[in-house]
Amino acid sequence: MIRTVNRKISLGVVIGSRAFFSPAPCIDARTQILAQLEKLGVDAIIMPVEATANGAVQSIPDAKLYAEYFKRHRDSIDGLVICLPNFGDEIAIAELINRTKLNVPILLQASNDELDKVDVHSRRDAFCGKLSVANNFWQYGVPFTETTNHTCDIDGDEFLGDLDRFARVCRTTYGLRNARIGAIGARTAPFQTMRFSEKLLQQSGITVITADLSELIGAAEAIGNDDSDLVTGLERIRNYGRIPAHIREDQVRKQAKWTLAVNRWINENECDASAIQCWRSLQDNFGCATCLTMSMMGEDLMPSACEVDVMGAVSMYALTLASSAPAAILDWNNNYADHVDKCVCTHCGNFPKSFLGETPEIGELDVLGEVIGREKCFGAVKGKVQAGDMTYFRLSSDDRNGMLKAYLGEGEFTDDPFGMDGGIAVTRVKRLRELMRFVTQNGFEHHVAMVRGHHADVVNEAITRYLGWPAYHHNGTPEAELFFPNRK
Repeated sequence: MIRTVNRKISLGVVIGSRAFFSPAPCIDARTQILAQLEKLGVDAIIMPVEATANGAVQSIPDAKLYAEYFKRHRDSIDGLVICLPNFGDEIAIAELINRTKLNVPILLQASNDELDKVDVHSRRDAFCGKLSVANNFWQYGVPFTETTNHTCDIDGDEFLGDLDRFARVCRTTYGLRNARIGAIGARTAPFQTMRFSEKLLQQSGITVITADLSELIGAAEAIGNDDSDLVTGLERIRNYGRIPAHIREDQVRKQAKWTLAVNRWINENECDASAIQCWRSLQDNFGCATCLTMSMMGEDLMPSACEVDVMGAVSMYALTLASSAPAAILDWNNNYADHVDKCVCTHCGNFPKSFLGETPEIGELDVLGEVIGREKCFGAVKGKVQAGDMTYFRLSSDDRNGMLKAYLGEGEFTDDPFGMDGGIAVTRVKRLRELMRFVTQNGFEHHVAMVRGHHADVVNEAITRYLGWPAYHHNGTPEAELFFPNRK
């Protein structure tokens, strides 16, 4: 099964032109955009150049032709790139979009004029034409994505970066609209904060598939010691991190069986992410932790959240789609002395290996182990997250207001010391105390998803513009924007 995070992106390409402008830039634009997409490894879906005059869309018949072509490739198109090498025909572009009804992200580009080429035979006027196309999109209720600047060169590095970000927006939008989230086990009883609405998720196309914890425990117990997949799983665990000498072989085997049972269920149900009842039924009734299982799934870009935090799993998945990197679920957990912009984010031991940035120790749960016995709690991934850029994101279902809502932003992991067991991340976020006030006053949970690198702009674009989820972008650039309540 090819998962969305590994699915190659395909973009429909449209060259918009106004017929009485010079046709030369249209051919150049086509060549340049296809070259840029090839650099990124993105497939281009575009009609042959001879299908329309100058290979461009500049009339209603052209729009109809392209609309029918894109409809035939509906299942392959993740987004549309519209390039305006000159003013463009606003009616033709608007009709094309209206007729295709693909409901995918759109990137609208307009080319720069050159100061020495503004005579009647060379001028482009795309600066103005983009405004006209955008106005028509507003009239039709069609959301679209902007380039970094109002106009840019198609063959430039700036537009190459725009295309890369847009491809990530398309992947994130498609992935969330079609996500399948596994919920394994009942919500951990002491955490009512993990309540959520399956129905609100379903309205956005996100399906939750449930399983009783006993089903997975039974599947794990039924795995024979000679199962070839178990042998492979045991080897992976041994190579995944440092296992203390006192851990017995039967403890490692039990952990491998649980991991194999979970992975088989995930694959059978075509889940993109999951949330698991991580304590304490599993420890009491089977005898291992599930942190290592979740860590390895996250490393494979199949994020998994603790404590049946389904909304946390969706949050992790969004970050994974945007970054193509493993995401983790953490608690906003401790202050860091009197540093108002620092805090400590932690969890027992579920962080993916590369999220940590170092080879972890695979040991026992510390807090729970002290209560019920460490021999039942093998499978915790321990380590300190290494310094670097970070993006955080939290999606929540607001049942009182009948909507999904989110907050997100960027910060960094620091190399400050902190003497706590488990998975530790010392975190710096500008105006952190203001963010915490927003979290508490708007009913968000203590869990937050994080990923290495800065990707908030991609997630924010996907969820607000194309999924219609209201979001607070902490420290983000404020824009005077209105979003469309009734998109096509």
